[in-house]
Amino acid sequence: MTVPHPARPSPSPAHLDRRRRRGARPPAAWGAAPVALALAVAVVVASLAGCRSRRPADAARLPDGTAAQPATVARVVDGDTVVLDVGGDGAEHARLLGVDTPETVKPDHPVECFGPEASTRTAALLPAGTAVLVQRDAEARDRYGRLLVYLWRRADGLFVNRALLADGYARPLSIAPNTARRAELSAASAGARARGAGLWGRCPPPSGSP
Repeated sequence: MTVPHPARPSPSPAHLDRRRRRGARPPAAWGAAPVALALAVAVVVASLAGCRSRRPADAARLPDGTAAQPATVARVVDGDTVVLDVGGDGAEHARLLGVDTPETVKPDHPVECFGPEASTRTAALLPAGTAVLVQRDAEARDRYGRLLVYLWRRADGLFVNRALLADGYARPLSIAPNTARRAELSAASAGARARGAGLWGRCPPPSGSP
């Protein structure tokens, strides 16, 4: 004989109401997670955009495709020394690599032949505020703490070190280990010397030179 199971009592309306309240999520909670995720994504995107906006200054390229650093000319000291603002870190004295212009401001030293002309020429090429690109060689600074640089005008790509030699405003000066552009600069100077340009046609050779 099969004994029938007793019927399970139906849940009361109050019990059903409590179960519904426990299982249901408040409407505000449904949208909280997507909103938080959207905000996080927005922050990451903004950060990446900021990084991209800062890169062009650090990724400047010279006409030959090699990397360089942007700077701004503050003033010219003499034919081969300028003051630069590099990367917004303040003014720094910078010595042009590979060139030697006659002295004009060296303490206890007379003004040399063609020195004023060389200083005037450099000032004309690099007036205050000129945007430039600088490139280093093996050594970052000389014994006086000056930056050692090759320098290009950003507007037209003029290689200033080379221009001073090509027009006869400087003699070549190559000091190891900073010799990366020695061949190019020597060739420019040889052409000026052959033509008697600038100091080559106006000044006696320095003592000890051939």
